[in-house]
Amino acid sequence: MTLSEFAARIRGCKEIVFFTGAGISTESGVPDFRSPGGIWTKYQPVYFEEFLGSEEARVRYWKMKKETIELYKNVSPNIGHYSIQACEEKGQLLGLITQNVDGLHRLAGVSEEKMVELHGTDRKVVCLGCEKEADAQAIYEKISRDPTPPLCDRCGGFLKPATISFGQPMPVVAMRRAQELSQAAEIFIVVGSSLVVQPAASFPVIAKRSGALLGIINRDPTPLDSLADFNYRGAIGEFFTKLNPLLSDG
Repeated sequence: MTLSEFAARIRGCKEIVFFTGAGISTESGVPDFRSPGGIWTKYQPVYFEEFLGSEEARVRYWKMKKETIELYKNVSPNIGHYSIQACEEKGQLLGLITQNVDGLHRLAGVSEEKMVELHGTDRKVVCLGCEKEADAQAIYEKISRDPTPPLCDRCGGFLKPATISFGQPMPVVAMRRAQELSQAAEIFIVVGSSLVVQPAASFPVIAKRSGALLGIINRDPTPLDSLADFNYRGAIGEFFTKLNPLLSDG
């Protein structure tokens, strides 16, 4: 399928689901944490059980998260994020499933009810005990002055960025919603995901088996390329620069 043919299918569709990974945000300046120089090459991952059981692990975790938040200060949504938001504006976006925790889809204006953040968001801090949300900015300012892991001012429970750590169960509601969207999609478009992290990488397969047209846009090959009806290998910004003018034709 050519890009023009793919664009023609998108133009007439009201049930599009996007599935995004780290690749959509790297062009905004958000590094892929797995790449050389990324956060996970500089810090030992803190597993959820460690976070719960060790203050030293919590100190290490918050230090890593503080560095992550510093990276986000100077990044903004790019053409990929805004193109998905434009799809919602046109009434074509059934839903957005994202593996990213950077919050850029929200900043681009995608509405919360359309979005499933599978791995949570770094832009919120919650209590693991009572689930109260804390002011993330205030927490990070406190960490800058005092590395002692913060506690909830309501119940005394551990505060933690609202992201899914290694070893932490995936959120049941988000997983169910992502599955429902995958099954209901007429067109399912993967953008910037390596499709190697499970269980998230199963959603394109579910969509295809449910009858969706599957498109995969990624810089590198993915294990599901042979399953896709449309593949684009290259930069995300380059893809949307070529696609968007075609969506207004006809």
